[in-house]
Amino acid sequence: MGDESGGQEKTEDPTSRRLSEGRKKGDVAKSTEIPSAAVLLAGLLTLYASREYMMGQFRILTSHFLGNLDTISMAPDNMAALTMQCMTSYAMLLGPLLLAVFTMALIANYAQVGFIFSTEKIMPDIKKIDPIQGVAKKFSMQTLAELFKSLAKISIIGWVAYREVREAMPQFLPLMDQEVYQIFVFMVSTAFWIFLKCALIIALLAILDYAFQRWQFMKKMKMTKQEVKEEAKTTEGDPMVKGRIRAIQMEMARKRMMEEVPSADVVITNPTRLAVALRYNPASMAAPVVVAKGAGLVAKRIKEVAMENNVPIVEDKPLAQALYKAVAIDQPIPENLFQTVAEVLAYVFGKKRKAA
Repeated sequence: MGDESGGQEKTEDPTSRRLSEGRKKGDVAKSTEIPSAAVLLAGLLTLYASREYMMGQFRILTSHFLGNLDTISMAPDNMAALTMQCMTSYAMLLGPLLLAVFTMALIANYAQVGFIFSTEKIMPDIKKIDPIQGVAKKFSMQTLAELFKSLAKISIIGWVAYREVREAMPQFLPLMDQEVYQIFVFMVSTAFWIFLKCALIIALLAILDYAFQRWQFMKKMKMTKQEVKEEAKTTEGDPMVKGRIRAIQMEMARKRMMEEVPSADVVITNPTRLAVALRYNPASMAAPVVVAKGAGLVAKRIKEVAMENNVPIVEDKPLAQALYKAVAIDQPIPENLFQTVAEVLAYVFGKKRKAA
């Protein structure tokens, strides 16, 4: 059963505006398991790739301090230099590991939500200390999911660790005859594979957790039909108002167009459905220009205005259709219609000369 708001069920997917507003407040789909799994995998793989380098640095560090115990002075005047030397040595030893872990933590977080800066989540809110809401959260779907996820992680990781140790048990007794270094290598190798398999399982659980968090976030951000309508009014304007404005604009454009009809030289019709008014001044125009055009009632009105102002009306169905489709108002006619229009204008101008 979905959440309800104002008696309406939230069934509509969130709009981009709602998601954007939620992002500004810090509400995004994010799994805390993704960075944890990424950091663990990055650390293990970095340890494996740089094991020889780190062992070499560890030997140098150990040899230096253990081999120079009699010469290293712990006097107050050289403690700063000694501390700096220790910090530099440990930085060289742990540098690759720390750099890999830090970089992967940034990448894992950025890959999920990008860059977000919001103080909304840390602002004081009395609702956050509401005991009733606190109790409700203890039994919410989020809490149950977190409990299931924790139990799954403990069970799976515990089973993998137990299985790996059980398989390595036969090799424990022969270690009694091995050197300390060989025992150390065996322990590190066994622990590495245990951790690596556990890390891969945690990564798989993290992916599933992100999918769940994404689903839960989108469910939380769902909107009612009324909210979608209100947002559309806010972002795009009220449809009724927009329609009224559009009607007024069309009426004004039609009025301006009708004012140009008396100055036209000819109106070409098809004969009842279309009407196109042309004007041509050889002294100032390179080609005839369409000053008005319309279909249906608009075409009828153009012919009425033309008759009222003694503008010639010529019936030519193919030419009227071609002009209506190809030429916008206040634009010259295309070259392929020059010959046909010229014949019409010649006929009209000839009649005018005879009448004069």
